[in-house]
Amino acid sequence: MQLGLAAWHRAMLAGCPEDLLTELLADDAVFHSPVLHTPQVGREAVALHLSAACRILALGRFAYVRELADGPEAALEFEATLDGVAVNGVHLLRFDLEGRIVDAKVMVRPFAAADLLWRKMAEALEDG
Repeated sequence: MQLGLAAWHRAMLAGCPEDLLTELLADDAVFHSPVLHTPQVGREAVALHLSAACRILALGRFAYVRELADGPEAALEFEATLDGVAVNGVHLLRFDLEGRIVDAKVMVRPFAAADLLWRKMAEALEDG
C-alpha cells in the first residue's frame, strides 16, 4: 500500500517515535528481528522494538538505497554507519488494506553489524 509506505518513510524521518509507529501498526502486527530468536507479536511489542531499532540507526548515518514495492509488499534496502561499522540491511514490510503494517522483517549484514545492533538493542530495551 502506497499510503502505508509513505507513512513508514515519514516515521523513519521523524526518528520513529513509538506513538507514531503504534498508529502505523495493525493490532496483530508481527516483527521478525535479526537479533531476537522469536517474532514479536502485537502492536505494542512491535512498536517498542521498531522504535528502539530506529533510535539506534538514527545515531549514525542512515539512508535507503533501494526500494521495491508490489501491492501490499515492500522491500527497502538501507545502508548505515554505526560506531564506525558499515551496516547493510533490508526492511521487508507487508501492509493491510488500511495501509497498516501487519508484518515487518529486518535482515542485517555483515555479522559485525548484526552483533553491534544486537548489543545496542539490548541496551536500548533495558534503558526502556
